[in-house]
Formats: sequence, structure tokens, C-alpha cells
Amino acid sequence: MGELKGVKVGFAMCGSFCTFSRCFVALEKLADEGCEIVPVMSFNAYSTDTRFGRAADHAARLMRITGRSVIHTIEDAEPIGPKKMTDIMLVANCTGNTLAKLAASITDTPVTMAVKSHLRSSRPVVLNIATNDALAGSAKNIFALMNYKNYYFVPISQDDPEKKPFSLIGDFTRIPDALRSALDRVQLQPVFSAT
Repeated sequence: MGELKGVKVGFAMCGSFCTFSRCFVALEKLADEGCEIVPVMSFNAYSTDTRFGRAADHAARLMRITGRSVIHTIEDAEPIGPKKMTDIMLVANCTGNTLAKLAASITDTPVTMAVKSHLRSSRPVVLNIATNDALAGSAKNIFALMNYKNYYFVPISQDDPEKKPFSLIGDFTRIPDALRSALDRVQLQPVFSAT
């Protein structure tokens, strides 16, 4: 697996608000490795204040780390592919909602448009799952996407088997390795690991 320095990474954040702190740690790691990062936020991630912080603060932090304005509209996400703005696209906290839309090729959010636009050049997309129904309603979408060309996954495990038995989350610390592997067109293994 090669270096990430100079790699143009689309860093997309969805509305899994409880994972935002881990997203920012991963983002800072990628910036430290020399990635050129294009930040993207879903409508909900960009505009919703929650107990995990104010939306404006999250967007400002993304801009501060990446040095770029956050893409937060469908119109601004559409040129990503035609302009070859990204070498690889990471959905840093891929929710069940986004999984379902990607599996069905629905492009009605900035994140799904960013992925669709990026894929038009057959470039890799890495999904870091964060959903409470991964082993229930979202399971079919996860496994469908695993069979789609150009999709790769950050290694996944149950985050709280006792209290949330259907929940899965990607290992945020493995994001750099997952990106390196996907750039080589290889799925990082094991995909599923023990908690």
C-alpha cells in the first residue's frame, strides 16, 4: 500500500452525529498524511444542531482542517467527477439512509451526488458504516454495495452488542489503511471483526 500524500480525498459526512468527533480525528490524520481533502456534508450534517454540537461549528471545523469551503449542495457536488476533483471518495460516517440511497442509485443529497459524480470516472469509494440497523434493514444494502464495482469498506464491527445488537460501525482508526487498499483496488481484510 502506497502513501496518501497528495491523494485527493473526498471526505463526506452524513448525519450520524454521535460519530462526528471520530470523523474529525480521522480527518486530521488524513490531513497530517498530506492528503488534499475535499469536504462534503449532507443536508442534515450541514444544517442540524444536536446535542453533539452546532452545525455551523462542525462546518467551520471542516473548513479549518481542509482549507476549503464545504460542499453542501447537490449543485456544488455535481462537478466532482467531471472536474476530477477527487482520486478517492470516503463517506466517513455512512448512515443507513445513505447506504440505502447508494444501493438504489438515488442522488438527492450532496453526499450521494458526490459519490455518483465521483464514480463516473470508475474511481474508488470507501464507506465507513455507522448505523444502528446494519444487521437488520440495512443489511441488504451493505451486501448489495459489497458486490458493486468500485465500492470498498472500512473494517466493521458491532459497537455495542448488548444494548444495540443490530448496530455496526466502521473502525475510524483503519480509514487510512482502507483508503490505501482501495486505491490499489483491494478490499482491506477482514471486513468484519470481533468487537
